[in-house]
Amino acid sequence: MIDLRRLRDEPEYRRGIERKRIAEGLLDELLGADDERRAVQRDVEDRRARQNAASKEIGKAAPDERPAKIEAASKLKDELGALEPRLNEAEARARELSLQVPNPAEASVPDGGEDDAEVLRTVGEPGEAPPLDHAAFGERMGWIETDAASVASGSRFAYLTGQAVLLELALVQWVMRTLGEAGFTPVVPPVLVREQTMEEAGFFPTDRAQVYDVDGGELFLVGTSEVPLSALHRGEILAADALPRRYVGLSTCFRREAGTYGKDTRGIFRVHQFDKVEMFSYSRPDESWDEFDRLVALQESIMGGLGLPYQAVNIAAGDLGAPAAKKIDLEVWLPSEGRYREATSCSNYTDYSARRLATRMRADGGTQLVHTLNGTGVAVGRMLVFLSEHYQRPDGSFAVPDVLVPYAGFDRIVAPA
Repeated sequence: MIDLRRLRDEPEYRRGIERKRIAEGLLDELLGADDERRAVQRDVEDRRARQNAASKEIGKAAPDERPAKIEAASKLKDELGALEPRLNEAEARARELSLQVPNPAEASVPDGGEDDAEVLRTVGEPGEAPPLDHAAFGERMGWIETDAASVASGSRFAYLTGQAVLLELALVQWVMRTLGEAGFTPVVPPVLVREQTMEEAGFFPTDRAQVYDVDGGELFLVGTSEVPLSALHRGEILAADALPRRYVGLSTCFRREAGTYGKDTRGIFRVHQFDKVEMFSYSRPDESWDEFDRLVALQESIMGGLGLPYQAVNIAAGDLGAPAAKKIDLEVWLPSEGRYREATSCSNYTDYSARRLATRMRADGGTQLVHTLNGTGVAVGRMLVFLSEHYQRPDGSFAVPDVLVPYAGFDRIVAPA
């Protein structure tokens, strides 16, 4: 949720919001609704103060003055009773509109949309296409079964089988161990959350179409463990010297993938269910951009450990999600397609979600909102896609990346006869 005071008073703050392609007229409509809310609130507070004063005067008044005093107090009570529903309506309208407004894009974020991201750096040399692409290699190795999964669950589901499961577990263990040693507390969070949690994390209302609901909308399956991790300190006041607080969540994630019909239908690049390791950090506001750089550096160290060529990309303002002030993606070279594809993302939400969550830190002279950040540790299924193309060998086998060998228990997987 945005800072309405800054929206009114700081042109650059408003400009940062407008760069994210919002509905025309939304900001002015919100400001008008907030003006109405504040005007009605002033009237309510005035009537309450006058009613309290009138009630006190009744007890002090002479007997012959009391009927008039009672009548005046009764009139104020009636006026207050008429105003309070108006205030509720005005507050609800202002909140409804404010929830639709995204976090302003940070100044270093490029303008534009999906095709306007800025490549910050490229690491490693893109390789040539392997004999088999990831989907065909997965089938050849007996790692992926999509036909049975489509019967059981529908399109964009898959069974992961055989030694691919051990590779997944090795990836998870290695990344969790790496991030644990970097100061992140491991968490296995709930993957079903209430609507309030989705809203406070910054996902509702804008991303509702991507989310599965159960129990008639009472609970929702999360698309990332970032959502439940954001609720760990809901409504708390944290000690400033205890920040940053870093967590690494492991969860199964669920996404409808609305709007991707016909895209990435082969293999397990884009599926409705996948496992993911996610970093989440609560930071002091004055340190959040340093924390952002730290999370990106950890992501790059994971890519380096796996020996994958990648590029770091600064996502353009019009392609940012509502909560993100800035997002850097790491895109790994996918040889069979001859292009880089997204593997991880890292976002700084600044105080956007913290304002909804009422998560603050104790500062000199009072409290202030913390900043929240999140970043992919590893999206396991998608990482297996990249590894299956980069670690194919000419004889059809798969060479396990060195960092995973201690966790997998083997260094090579031979194709079935």
